[in-house]
Amino acid sequence: MQKLVYKKGRMINKRMIMRFAGLFILVAGFSLAAFTFYPLVAYEIYIQPAFTNQAFASPIPQTTVISQNTLSSLLANTANQITQLANPNDTSWLPPTNPNQYQEVGVTEQLSNFYLAIPALGIPPEYVSTTDNDVNLHLIHFAGTALPPNVGNVAVFGHSTIPQWFNPKNPHDIFATALNTKIGDAVLITVGSKTYTYTVISMTIVPAEDTSYLEQDTNGSYLSIITCTPPGTTWERLVIKAKLETT
Repeated sequence: MQKLVYKKGRMINKRMIMRFAGLFILVAGFSLAAFTFYPLVAYEIYIQPAFTNQAFASPIPQTTVISQNTLSSLLANTANQITQLANPNDTSWLPPTNPNQYQEVGVTEQLSNFYLAIPALGIPPEYVSTTDNDVNLHLIHFAGTALPPNVGNVAVFGHSTIPQWFNPKNPHDIFATALNTKIGDAVLITVGSKTYTYTVISMTIVPAEDTSYLEQDTNGSYLSIITCTPPGTTWERLVIKAKLETT
């Protein structure tokens, strides 16, 4: 007689699979949160004190110890600005303008565009428009400020995001690493076929409502690059100021 042997098969434990799946989702969620918010926390703990210690022109509090109030403010600001993190087209951080501002100052007749490059940050020559304020398409020159290389202060605005997403070809990410700029770095401005070299002389962090960076200096030719900071938020403004090198 033929003997039949039955072996008990291994049944897949669905409960175990669900546990592993839940653990994977939890770890992935924490990793994504850390990836996104680490630059914000690092900014509060390391970057602000570093700016202060290097005597940069900045109204940052003179402290290197993160307090309970700082943490509470960070969480509150994160909650208030969370929609901006997911909205690369946000333009609410730009100073107010009126629809006719660019026509009123006549910039279209003087210069329609120029190019800006920051070699130290890996930013190649990028288009700067003087005829509109669509910062979602390109860098913009703020109407009413000087045009390069004239005497005065050229104000240029551009988006930033968290450094991990830096892409100099994407107008939403172009200034993601702007905080890495150093005093003495060169900013190249090309007008037509001629390139002018501006040297960074100061870096300033100002409140969102402060627009003093639009003021005009008459003792030389200056350039101010303005973007949002900390990376990925619209809390404050980073202002990188450079002066035209004279030959």
